[in-house]
Amino acid sequence: MYFQVLDSKKECYGVYYDGDIYHYYNNLDMRCTWEYTSHFQGVNLEYARIWCEGKTLDQACPEHLKDEWSLIQARGHSFIRSFIESKVDLEDVCFYDLVPKKFLLDYCRLKNDITKYVFENYKKPKNYDFMQNLTKLAEKISKRHLNVDLEALNVADKKSRIIRSNLHRIRPFISYDPWGSVTGRLTTKQKSFPILTLNKEYRNILRPNNDWFIELDFNAAELRTLLALRDTPQPDGDIHSWIGTSVFDNQFDRDTVKKKTFAWLYNPKASNKRLEKAFNKEILLEKYYNNGIISTPFGREIEVDDSKALNYLIQSTSSDLFLRQLLLVDKKLEGRKSYIAYCIHDSLVLDFCDQDRDLFMGIIEEFSKTTLGKFKVNISAGKDFGNMKGLEF
Repeated sequence: MYFQVLDSKKECYGVYYDGDIYHYYNNLDMRCTWEYTSHFQGVNLEYARIWCEGKTLDQACPEHLKDEWSLIQARGHSFIRSFIESKVDLEDVCFYDLVPKKFLLDYCRLKNDITKYVFENYKKPKNYDFMQNLTKLAEKISKRHLNVDLEALNVADKKSRIIRSNLHRIRPFISYDPWGSVTGRLTTKQKSFPILTLNKEYRNILRPNNDWFIELDFNAAELRTLLALRDTPQPDGDIHSWIGTSVFDNQFDRDTVKKKTFAWLYNPKASNKRLEKAFNKEILLEKYYNNGIISTPFGREIEVDDSKALNYLIQSTSSDLFLRQLLLVDKKLEGRKSYIAYCIHDSLVLDFCDQDRDLFMGIIEEFSKTTLGKFKVNISAGKDFGNMKGLEF
């Protein structure tokens, strides 16, 4: 029932099952393992790491196994150090071919014991199915090669030369961590291409593998989430213009309205009678915040103090809402050349092929129809990510 995958990145080296390692495993009763690997895509399995809400093996390891687990971890690190000193490229050579079988058996046995402990002692999270699907999508994105043109950087500029040198050492793949933030926002893992922190002035180095980049993002996603949580109908147009008219009687320009709104929203000490009357933050906190825990509509429970409670509620709900739409768009693109290239917070970027134009309006419609109402979508397109032009429909 419990098994572990020996994953060499390029292929499945084998599986540990019932005390031994198998390279042919079609007839094994495999049902529960530590974490997802694309080598078993399409197989109905349960994943302990999702079950314990993203804890690492170190974090999930029970007390009675910690000494033995620390020892096996230390042995593994010693092997890796020796390979590095011997100039062995672990990107090209399978780690599992280099270490003694006894080490693999001991390591996998302990990993199996931790996995079993998680399933027997943790409660299945409410958002388990969603997190499983998100994990699978993150894995799929991590296999897609980015088209990075470092020659587009200005070598005459010292800062650009430094950026170029740094990026030259990073493999052109994006590896997201679904548990990297307390609110559920995606972060990137170490050695991932830094898509979330890449300065806008350097985005022109990213080119599509197909014909276009198409970017979709919600107009003021967090404010629309706030309205949805308050059961207030969504305005069709720009939300800051709507607030300027409905709350401030057109007294301020759009930028001023935007600044006033966010200054009030995320500062618990800020006071604005008009915004409070329109949105009433306290009602939301009474509904979703209890005994230091935020409980979001999407099944997350986050421990937080009073000063950050509303911030966490809105950011987490908004993030989960966006990621659910991301999964719907990915499903719509199955079997097509176009695909999800990456996402940056609440912005979805497609590597889009001209031959998939028949899907374009359907994708926008799918993205905009959320479980919290229909959200206005901003759309832009370009031949590189640094020169995207807004589109109107």
